[in-house]
Amino acid sequence: MAIKSFQGARKQQQKETETLPFRVSDFMTRDLITFRPDQTVTEVVESLIKYKISGGPVVNENNELVGIISEGDCLKQISDSRYYNMPMEQDTVEQKKKKNVDTIDGNMNVFDA
Repeated sequence: MAIKSFQGARKQQQKETETLPFRVSDFMTRDLITFRPDQTVTEVVESLIKYKISGGPVVNENNELVGIISEGDCLKQISDSRYYNMPMEQDTVEQKKKKNVDTIDGNMNVFDA
């Protein structure tokens, strides 16, 4: 008895069809919750909870990206303030945001991004 295949049934090759690349813009959120540098960390935490998000871009008065703040940044601030028994009401997004943000073009293919 001869063995015909170790792999079981082999799928037939599908016809080649022209596929459109998936662009980054196809997966981007357009209605962003943004934060300002002068907002407090407490305000950011309230927004993160309210909108069920994990972070957002920080923009200046001209709507230009100047950083990003995440729930991790906020949690670190909360943890530090509790550990060192320091108030955090005056801590602003400007002090806690990440300044070096990598961005990509919306027209890029998602597999190249």
